[in-house]
Amino acid sequence: MKKKVVIIGGGNIAGTVHVPHYQNRKELEVVAVLGRNAERAEAFAKRHAIPRFYTDGDEMYAAEKPDIVSVCTPNSFHYPAVMKALENGCHVLCEKPPAISADEAWDMHQAAKARNLVLAYNFHNRFAEDVKIVREKAAAGLLGDIYVTKVQALRRSGVPAWGYFTNKELQGGGPLIDIGVHMLDAAMYVLGFPAVKRVTAKQFQKIGKKKSHGSFGEWDPKKYEVEDSLFGFIELEGGNLLQIETSFALHIIEESVMDVTFMADKAGATLFPAHIHTDKHGELVTLYQKKQADPDRQRKSMEAFIDRCLGKEVMIADSEQGYIIQRIVEALYESAEKGESVSLWPDNRH
Repeated sequence: MKKKVVIIGGGNIAGTVHVPHYQNRKELEVVAVLGRNAERAEAFAKRHAIPRFYTDGDEMYAAEKPDIVSVCTPNSFHYPAVMKALENGCHVLCEKPPAISADEAWDMHQAAKARNLVLAYNFHNRFAEDVKIVREKAAAGLLGDIYVTKVQALRRSGVPAWGYFTNKELQGGGPLIDIGVHMLDAAMYVLGFPAVKRVTAKQFQKIGKKKSHGSFGEWDPKKYEVEDSLFGFIELEGGNLLQIETSFALHIIEESVMDVTFMADKAGATLFPAHIHTDKHGELVTLYQKKQADPDRQRKSMEAFIDRCLGKEVMIADSEQGYIIQRIVEALYESAEKGESVSLWPDNRH
């Protein structure tokens, strides 16, 4: 018997990533979509050949009794949607970030753990072959002690003009919580999720309220509520440092920079594409080079989640790691708002 899948939230990511990958698996059947707006939910169901649509969660769970749920809603709705799915015995794949707050992410982790259910987050960048290679080379000692890591998720003029990305209440923030979390997760995964001691951050809102057009369309500057950019220092256990730079709008040369750089005492590395290098007598020496970054990471993320739901022991971006990422993001925003460092040491929750 096929496992039944329900999609919550009929937006772009649900239609382009979640639904196609579920429908490509013979073990699964996408039976319904749940949305707040009946007209949009019905249109999404018809567009993707999904048999039924609902606007009431209780009705949907009673009628469909799904095995797997994908949560593809705005960020502020992640927590109630995930908790409801777990309460109904479903494995859950939730889009990033896990939630709005660390407390919510922790509750979700605990709920999944108590019910022995799979809860994963679609931090798809960690599934790239590039990340696997650098992680393995680092673990083998090729880089040595990675004492500085730089996370960059920068757009020159990339304010998302669709959805709710400029609404702080619904999204929880701007580029840090939207695109920064992706690279932060990839970096922490390579590093082995070291404990975080403290964070210091500064955020800016200099462009989004002055402009109304960018590479991704037009927005209302009067309703622009999130940061344009945020820069932070994350002090790790053992004295090592992780820097993070994120932006929707920033006057830089590159249209977009999405990468992680590792600086160690034997060699350095970048993730996308994977490149490991060192210095010999003042000359750059390439130790490993991948010509193109893995374009297939979304599929690999979805496949890993599905395989875990079917009982295979594969790597996923699990709920405990999701909590850690959420805690760091929350602390960065807290530091930026207060204008002072925020300590995360010790964190007795994990």
